[in-house]
Amino acid sequence: MFRGATKVTLDDKGRMVMPTRYREQIAELAQGHLVVTVDRDQCLLVYPLPEWEQTERKLMSLPSLNPQARRLQRLMVGYATDLEIDGHGRISLPPELREFAKLERYGMLIGQGNRFELWDEGRWRDQWLMSEAAAGDLSNGLDSLKL
Repeated sequence: MFRGATKVTLDDKGRMVMPTRYREQIAELAQGHLVVTVDRDQCLLVYPLPEWEQTERKLMSLPSLNPQARRLQRLMVGYATDLEIDGHGRISLPPELREFAKLERYGMLIGQGNRFELWDEGRWRDQWLMSEAAAGDLSNGLDSLKL
């Protein structure tokens, strides 16, 4: 289970060090193999390989004649890229994915249970932390949720 928010740095080659606290869990769960893809919110989703395989099966079982399902398949499966954590604990993010998510030098890695979201730090702050609209949306939606 991945949780928490961690500030990360990307080097000039697009490499990011995976936080130490997650490496052992990723090694056990996926032998260091990850899949990164895009999300509709213009961030990247980072899955341990077994979790991605489950998600991919669900995506590909969606009705292919449904335009929204096809769009989601094209985005998520089409951009899916296999990565491996190297000996220094880094993953190398392809330029196309960094461009899609507008990732600059600093990012935020957000644990989301079975996966991570990777955001450009400025976009994360502006869109989710400082945005009054996001705060309003959250408070309105939470009233109907029961935990």
